[in-house]
Amino acid sequence: MAAIEELGIESAGLENQDYWSALSQTHWQKARKPGKVRSDVIKKEIWDVLEVEDFALHSLLQLESLQILENYLWPGYHDDSINHHVLLIAFLVATKSHANVPAWDLFSDDLVRFSSLFRRVLSISLDTSVSTKIRTHLLSFLLSAFQSLDNGLIRRECAPLVSISTWHNLSSEAARERRFEEHTQLRKAWRASTKRYEAAEEDIQAKLRFERSWLYTLLLDFISRLWDGEGEDVTYCERFLEFLTDLESQLPTRRYVNTLLQDMNLLAVLRLSPMFNNQGNGLLRDLFILFRHFVNFPIDDNTGTQYSKAQAYEKHYEKLARLQRVALKSFKSKLTILALSNYGAIDKRNDLESQLSDLTDQELHELCSLLGYRTLYPVAVRLEVNRTFFIEVLVQAYERRKTFQEAIRDLTIQPTETELYDESLVRNETYDGAQSLAIPKLNLQYLSVGDFLWRSFILYRCEQFFEIRKYLEDIIKRLQPEHTNSGPIRFGGFSKLALPISKPAILEAAPPKVGYDKPAYVRAEIVLNVSKLADTVVRDWDSLRPEDVIYLLAVRPTEDSRDSMNGQSDHKNPMPTGFLTLRTAEVVQVLDEHSRPLREHVLNEVNGYGKRPRMRRLLVNLDPVAFRADTEFKDKGKPDVYESLNVIVRRSQRENNWKRVLETIQRLALSDVPMPGWLQEVFLGYGDPTSASYTRLENRIEAVDFQDTFIDWDHLVESFPGRVIEMEDEGVQTSGPPFVLRTSKLPAESAPRSSRKRRRNEDAPPQQTAESIGVSTYKSPPNGPYPIDVPNKNRVRFTPIQVEAIESGTQPGLTVVVGPPGTGKTDVATQIINNIYHDFPSQRTLLIAHSNQALNQLFQKIMALDIDGRHLLRLGQGEGDLESAESFSKYGRVESFLDNRAYLLAEVNRLATNFGAPGAHGSSCETAGYFNLVYVHPAWSRFWDTANNVDSTSERIREAFPFHHYFQNTPEPLFPPNASKDEIIEVIKGCENHITKIFTSLEDIRPFEILRSNKDRTNYLMVKEARIIAMTTTHAAMRRQEIADLGFHYDNVIMEEAAQITEIESFIPLAMQKSQAAELPLQRVVLCGDHLQNSPIIQNMAFRQFANLEQSLFLRFVRLGVPTITLDHQGRARPSIAKLYRWRYPDLKNLPNVSSKSEYLQANAGFKYEYQFIDVPDYKGVGEAQPSPHFYQNLGEAEYAVAIYQYMRLLGYSASSISILTMYAGQRALIRDVLGHRCAKNRLFGLPRLVTTVDKYQGEQNDYIILSLTRTRQPGYLRDTRRLTVALSRARLGLYILGRRSVFQSLPEFAEAFTLPMQRPEKLQLTTGETFPTQRLLEAEVESTEMAGVEHLGQYVFEMTQAKVEMLRKAGTALPPQDADMDVANDEEQGEVDALVEAEEEPEEPEGLGDVT
Repeated sequence: MAAIEELGIESAGLENQDYWSALSQTHWQKARKPGKVRSDVIKKEIWDVLEVEDFALHSLLQLESLQILENYLWPGYHDDSINHHVLLIAFLVATKSHANVPAWDLFSDDLVRFSSLFRRVLSISLDTSVSTKIRTHLLSFLLSAFQSLDNGLIRRECAPLVSISTWHNLSSEAARERRFEEHTQLRKAWRASTKRYEAAEEDIQAKLRFERSWLYTLLLDFISRLWDGEGEDVTYCERFLEFLTDLESQLPTRRYVNTLLQDMNLLAVLRLSPMFNNQGNGLLRDLFILFRHFVNFPIDDNTGTQYSKAQAYEKHYEKLARLQRVALKSFKSKLTILALSNYGAIDKRNDLESQLSDLTDQELHELCSLLGYRTLYPVAVRLEVNRTFFIEVLVQAYERRKTFQEAIRDLTIQPTETELYDESLVRNETYDGAQSLAIPKLNLQYLSVGDFLWRSFILYRCEQFFEIRKYLEDIIKRLQPEHTNSGPIRFGGFSKLALPISKPAILEAAPPKVGYDKPAYVRAEIVLNVSKLADTVVRDWDSLRPEDVIYLLAVRPTEDSRDSMNGQSDHKNPMPTGFLTLRTAEVVQVLDEHSRPLREHVLNEVNGYGKRPRMRRLLVNLDPVAFRADTEFKDKGKPDVYESLNVIVRRSQRENNWKRVLETIQRLALSDVPMPGWLQEVFLGYGDPTSASYTRLENRIEAVDFQDTFIDWDHLVESFPGRVIEMEDEGVQTSGPPFVLRTSKLPAESAPRSSRKRRRNEDAPPQQTAESIGVSTYKSPPNGPYPIDVPNKNRVRFTPIQVEAIESGTQPGLTVVVGPPGTGKTDVATQIINNIYHDFPSQRTLLIAHSNQALNQLFQKIMALDIDGRHLLRLGQGEGDLESAESFSKYGRVESFLDNRAYLLAEVNRLATNFGAPGAHGSSCETAGYFNLVYVHPAWSRFWDTANNVDSTSERIREAFPFHHYFQNTPEPLFPPNASKDEIIEVIKGCENHITKIFTSLEDIRPFEILRSNKDRTNYLMVKEARIIAMTTTHAAMRRQEIADLGFHYDNVIMEEAAQITEIESFIPLAMQKSQAAELPLQRVVLCGDHLQNSPIIQNMAFRQFANLEQSLFLRFVRLGVPTITLDHQGRARPSIAKLYRWRYPDLKNLPNVSSKSEYLQANAGFKYEYQFIDVPDYKGVGEAQPSPHFYQNLGEAEYAVAIYQYMRLLGYSASSISILTMYAGQRALIRDVLGHRCAKNRLFGLPRLVTTVDKYQGEQNDYIILSLTRTRQPGYLRDTRRLTVALSRARLGLYILGRRSVFQSLPEFAEAFTLPMQRPEKLQLTTGETFPTQRLLEAEVESTEMAGVEHLGQYVFEMTQAKVEMLRKAGTALPPQDADMDVANDEEQGEVDALVEAEEEPEEPEGLGDVT
């Protein structure tokens, strides 16, 4: 979600904003004929101005925000448009991509003109007369195009450029023939391409020749620049290398391009080029490493099959064998040793260079030719083809390289200062959206699962190291290290997250494990002086848990920070923070000052006074890799790193899980974890995107038991509009649920498939849809006579689309449910879980959500269904927040089993009393089982013999019932008076079910009786007993290996808020078990989310925007064309408020409840409108402020928001029904400050339910929302329409938006969203004489009072407050109590705010508008 201000250039071009605004008013915003474009305006008034600025990004962004592309450039484009016109369109498209604004939708209505435009861009990109700067911008356009291959319009233009026709540019026919011999279908594709060319008209042939030579021409130009270029050429080459890497990283573009690049010896050319060997071009060298990784990735380019480690080495050895054969045959006298050596002796660079050194230049040339390598290049390329070149070509071809798994294995997970300040990582921090970066991207498609895991590991590692570095720098800034006269460093500041320490004491370095060269572990002790710390701070340090990561720093005052304490920390550009050394460690145990284990923080206080703890001792395990390196440096005479460590730092547990997550990704990448066969191609992005849907799978279930999905027969019929419903059983219509649905005719997937592969942009072939649905029913087992025997039933009357989603989720396969705001996607997920639970008793389901809050909401709805609590398990810390008297954690479930055991055994004793059976039958589950076999089973057998006798009367059956004594405590008489024989039998069957459940439950509990340790019991619970297991993505990532090693298995994954989960976080829950038969045994994957709302939050712009780390698996599936089910009825908001975001969901309708319930029909007391956009001008001459980068505040809007809240409270609104949202953390902190000053201590007001950012509030709702947009110059974050959708859809009954109208009314992204609010007055309209709740209807006309501004409203509220206080004083009435459920922020948010506010200068306290004490 890249906001424009994050590009760091917003204020740089303020002087030109007036110029561009005036130009837009003249030529396209107010022009009568905006489609007519004058060439002189394009050249002189736009292009020349941009050229003078060197095409500054801030000006391009300004033009983009003024809609020049939509309203001027594209409408006025035609075949005769000048090149500057074409270039401007290309530049603006690239700018849109940088700002994460949809770039291609504009062109979809005119394919012919767009094809003309695209072809002209391609032609200009080859024009050597065009400046390098301009061609670099065109590469940005092309990068954006090739990253948007999910768009059919773009794919149509890009695909021919990377097709098999590019092989016309291979060095020889022999090179093509070798490829054809590897895959025979390639020859067929080549012949088809040739025939298509030969059959075409002359103009089409010219077009085809251009397409097949375009990339080759660019490559030759690239090589020339590598050898002769400088200055702007370096930037161009970096961008072009990024472009080639993108082509290599996706199979559709790699398939033929990789052969061409290898044929041109591009790796050797790059490595020998002067530009590469210039030490100042570090980015180019890093890009080369990334490019080389993809060129040599172990995959079959044609089939997409990834080679295993053994297969990759076998391919490598086959190449070496060919080299040896050619060497022995043609150069026997000089290469005999090479020909006869084992492979390990000739696949290293030094060995190869040594072996080849005996050959002359001509012989090297001949050897390369015999091996099929290109030795001739066009003269214009100016490439030096000499001895060095030939040797490098051979070395690049035959050198043995690490596989990507080996590369991941060798990367350290625990950072030192060297990794944190690595040049490539620091470079990512300065990313402004305009340059290339040497990091992998998350694309629409991946080469393999291993490729996906490699990219995810690299990116997650870089992101976490970046966050750690920024965090530690902030901590050091707060500590303020200073020199002292006595020598030691003194810290003038303070942070509760850091403490000064003396050097750690190394206790033990365990010998390395077999096969490793690092110590098994390095144990150390660190002493913490806590005598002067506040109790809350001591408590925080005491809460450190085993495996928590801590950070040990060597800190010096800023002027000394350039001096290195060891050879590893000599940075070229050290950050001026005093940061010298970093070592990480894992906590083993926290000890008190007497070296006793500290289990919990206890103060020995008497009457509030007591002895404070003086110290704590931390036993930790140091990073063994860093320790081994440090020891080697010390042995060489370098200073001891650990002598210099003087600060220990901790992080909150929520932020400190990175190490275990990285270890999980690393293990997955090393294990070659497979995907389910039915999901593999869809996950990688290849093949038919519908292939994983249940309609396309062979194991589709023909008859589905929908359990209690349908309320009644009418509901069932309503759920399948246009379908014929056939009753397979008599009385189905009157019997009620459960219903079993059988599709009479399956879709025609079994029909012969076309040999032509369907593209994603093409419609699916017509299918024969099911014409009718057969419905049958069955009688549910009778319930027992006790209330606990009555199952909970579904009460939601699902809509047809919801039923479709439930049906798809109950069937095997992939289900993607898009849930717009308020459409009940959680209810859908809950019902899917319920159906799976009852229909497939042997299957287990894993529930996943990103946040504890979302997971608990889903879990609590599951608890309310007919699901046995003993089969539910909630893992992770969030379990404590469940609103339940029972504990569903591992240990809580074990305790529940044992408590239930005591109750059930007491019931067995009652049964024994019923029979008068002596003995301790209820002493254990085992004795209860014997009792069941000896007494209960025979009693039932005898009874049913009597009951089934046709001569038995009702009275005889009553008398024969053997459990009268046991059931004497039923709340109602067991047998109703005058009950018929069938009714009596029905009651008795319910009694039998009740008793049977007692013994089946005891049988399930028996293992917990046998197992003695809590660990064994909890492991058994998770692996064997629990059938619905819930955990967050973080818990899954942290505990994946531990859970899989237990033998944990599951069949289904249901993921809530999936659009907010990164791809790797979505993948890990799919791989929480060990594979079976080289495949994960998953039956179902259900993803519920909304890609039109917020995506995963990634803080660093480089990882978010360039690497696309914010991409979710949910969004990628949508882009790939995977079938989705979009829920279409909302029941959250007033219909009028729902209209504010219906532009994002055109098919969204309203449920009957929002049109009939009184709360939706009544107006908001004191307000004329239920929603309003209130224009907030500068307050005291100031609009938005930015006290620190990206920390935006607006005092006027903060005061306005608080004044509206006070007004509502005075009218009687509940504080818990009001939330205040804003777009920025800075504004959130300011609003909280104003609330604390004005409302917190005043019981007339109190605090609202929540004050938070829009990002934190996704998935939440409240009756009334006050929204502060904050910005007064640029729209900022709201340019991302996903965030805007969230902001407008949180309110149920009232939404009051505070912002600057002039900023938000002009941009196309806001046109539809703010059309309705902008039609209402810009000043707040209040109604007098009302209190909450009002009986006035929403549509009623009413007189209103206009608030001129925040000062006017503040005075109005002040007077109301004085009047109310006086009224209460006269009446002798106490002030109202504060709401019990009010909360300014949850702990996680408040922790973030504390960290942020401590780092920044405290904002000035706003002046009051009338304080009330």
